[in-house]
Amino acid sequence: MKITSVDIIDVKNDLQSAVAKWRPVVVRINTDEGICGFGEVGMAYGVGASAGFGMAQDLSKIILAMDPMKNEAIWDKMQKKTFWGQGGGTVVSAGMSAIDVALWDIKGKALNVPVYQLLGGKTRDKLRTYASQLQFGWSLSAKKDILTTPQQYAEVAVKAVEDGYDCIKVDVNEIDEEGYAKRRNLYGPLSKSVLDVGYKRLKAIREAVGDKVDIIVEAHALTDTTSAIKFGKMIEELDIYFYEEPIQPLNFKQMKKVADNVDIPIAAGERIYTRWGFRPFLEDGSIAVIQPDLGTCGGFTEAKKICDMAHIYDCTCQIHVCGGPIMTAASLQLECAIPNFAIHELHRYGLLKGNINTCKYNYLPKDGFYEVPDLPGIGQELTDKSIAESDKVTIK
Repeated sequence: MKITSVDIIDVKNDLQSAVAKWRPVVVRINTDEGICGFGEVGMAYGVGASAGFGMAQDLSKIILAMDPMKNEAIWDKMQKKTFWGQGGGTVVSAGMSAIDVALWDIKGKALNVPVYQLLGGKTRDKLRTYASQLQFGWSLSAKKDILTTPQQYAEVAVKAVEDGYDCIKVDVNEIDEEGYAKRRNLYGPLSKSVLDVGYKRLKAIREAVGDKVDIIVEAHALTDTTSAIKFGKMIEELDIYFYEEPIQPLNFKQMKKVADNVDIPIAAGERIYTRWGFRPFLEDGSIAVIQPDLGTCGGFTEAKKICDMAHIYDCTCQIHVCGGPIMTAASLQLECAIPNFAIHELHRYGLLKGNINTCKYNYLPKDGFYEVPDLPGIGQELTDKSIAESDKVTIK
């Protein structure tokens, strides 16, 4: 089998606007045997999808005519023969990841088995799932809700619990009291009045959902070491499940300082790439829950190695999922196969029709648990309509 062409697809969807870009970039690798595989560049949100779109094109040029079943050889070539690959970084690693996931999709289809069988088989049939990013509401509306008061945070948390989730994630500091996101300066020795904004919201959530619901506190690295420790100590009494990205995710010594001073498990990983990036955090024990993203960390080939490394250090894994349905399906395949799985993330974007309708299958949890697709490969593809309507570049 040989790779004959690669389509890089800038997926059209109705969630893009002037203020909120949602831009999944999907790679489809085509072969001379008529089997194609899908992967996704993990940069659907934030700034940088255009770079990911271009990176996938550049990397596709060096894999033409190669055997798609040889994913290790292709991964090694993308890393070592591109000069920038060994340096890693979001864009290069995301392009590599999309191609790698598509290769595993091809392999599963060629052998007529789900990817999880190629990773060692299932370790569980269902995956506990949490409702993610409640600071933007929890509804089927494409428009983000602007939550400001503790009561509003409590109400949206109750809504998610009523939908069957016994674990939720929320960033209580991202949005200020006037409804602006990421405007406040959260660096340094902040006053109690500043930190009380997030604390009161979080306390209201805990009181509303009771003690049988786990709460993950998201920080998006908006705080520095000093403020992360101070806020972490404030919220210890609220029995927090884990504390995600309390600081900038590349300084493992500072992350260790937070972990040593806050009695809450620390989680991070969506902005850490390849096994080399995760190594210092695992070796110093600063992270208790790693969160590699299949669309940025290096794909299946690399993520399985990262998860296995984490197992050595008694570290559990939650694959970071904030992408299109391609990424959701791929993440389920890996999470069900690893023994040190923690929990699965369902971002509020995963509920929206503008996202769901781009792909053939609609996978959503039942009573807070995901079941894993049993179709060959990753079990997900873009619809023909989505491909036809989207901007596309073909490398051949």
